[in-house]
Formats: sequence, C-alpha cells, structure tokens
Amino acid sequence: MVLDLLASGLVYSSIIVLGSIGLSLVYSIANFANFAHGDTMTVGAYAALVTFGAVGGLGGTVLGLPYGFFVALGVGIGMAALVAVVTEKIIYEGMDVGSIGLLITSIGIAFIYRAIIQMGFGADFTRYDIPAMRPIDALVTYGIRVTLQDVAIVASATVLVVGLHLLLQYTDLGRKMRAMADNPDLARVSGIRTDRVKLWTWIIGAGLAGAGGVFLGLFSRLTPRMGFDLLLIIFAAVILGGIGSVYGAMLGGVL
Repeated sequence: MVLDLLASGLVYSSIIVLGSIGLSLVYSIANFANFAHGDTMTVGAYAALVTFGAVGGLGGTVLGLPYGFFVALGVGIGMAALVAVVTEKIIYEGMDVGSIGLLITSIGIAFIYRAIIQMGFGADFTRYDIPAMRPIDALVTYGIRVTLQDVAIVASATVLVVGLHLLLQYTDLGRKMRAMADNPDLARVSGIRTDRVKLWTWIIGAGLAGAGGVFLGLFSRLTPRMGFDLLLIIFAAVILGGIGSVYGAMLGGVL
C-alpha cells in the first residue's frame, strides 16, 4: 500500500515539478507571480489533444504511448510557449504597474485562457484516445500498480528537467538567466540583453508548463479547469522550495 502510494506520488510529482519550474523561472526573472501559469498548462494539454486527434495513429509505440503522442507533446509545448510570448508582448510588456499589478492582470489573463478553451471544447472532461493499460506485472507482485504510461511520464519529465539543468549550467543563455535572476540591473549594465533573456524565460517556462499539462491530461483527464485546479499545489511547491529558486522548485514539487 505504501509503495503503491509512493509510486503514484512520484508520477504526480513529475507533473508538479514541470509546472513549478516554469512558475519559478518566470517569478525569478519577470519578477511577478503569474497566476495564468496553470491555465498555460491547460493550453498545452488541449493543443496536444487536437494534434493527437490528427496524427494519433502515427507509427508504433514507446512505453505504451503512440509516436503520435510525442508529436502532440511537442505541439503542446510549442503552443503553450507561443501563447505565453504573445501575452507577454501584447499585455505584460507595455504595462508599468509593478509586480502586484502584473499579478492581478495575470488573473484576468487566466480567465481569458480558460474561457476560450471552454468555448472551443465545452466544459465536460475528455481524454486522449489512448487505451488504458494494465499495471506492470513485475511490480504488481510488490503491491505497486504502475503502468508503462506512468513510467513514460516520469522518464519524459526527467529528460526535460535534466535538459533544463544542462541549459542553466553549461550554456551562455543559462548563465545570462542566472545573472539576471540574481541582479537584473547589474546584468543590464554588464551588457546582457535582458529583454531577450526574459523572452527566452517565457518560452522555456511556458513550454515546461505545456508539457506538464499534457502529462496531467494523460495521468487523469482534460478539463478547462485542470491547470487552475493544480495552481495552488504548484505555488505550494515553489514556496516550499524557496521562491525564485529553480532547483528548490524541483525539490518542492517532489516533496
């Protein structure tokens, strides 16, 4: 029983980690708590739903998931990033209201995202057209009911987190992001193009949120409120790990 709960918790926390990292990145560099982050996850999930409906029968399977699902995952990540960047350019960038004003604005943006999704897909829940799988027999012996699809969620989230770690630690963009998170004014006078770094922050943070939304839809189901319902848990993980700390957000999400 305990092992089964821990295994299920690990799968769920993989989704929380992806959402937490994105929220923490935006907070540390854009300097406000983005309450539209949960609904950005929903955008990614529904973009993947539409894409998977078009290419779902593509090729074979990996860990019980069709190749088409991973194509849909890429589209979900890209669409979430695109929506976040457009919102930043049209709404947030031109505002001079401080972090509290941006926070309040993001709540309104969340309502808009959710309303558009509900207008397009309705308020009822739906699922990806992927058959349910039986738990892995070797683990059932130990009372752990985990499917290959659950393993795929954890493995995919791990790849994305490791990729982000490598980006932050070993690339020029990562060093600039860390410098801007530490001291944006000093980064600016040092010649770092902070606007470009902020743009990449939105792309990466929202992309990870989109991936988390896709996996959340696979783990449970899709509804227009799915990201919003997860938002408080994501905030709790970010706060537990230390607001603005990407690695803290990872640890907070797992805990």
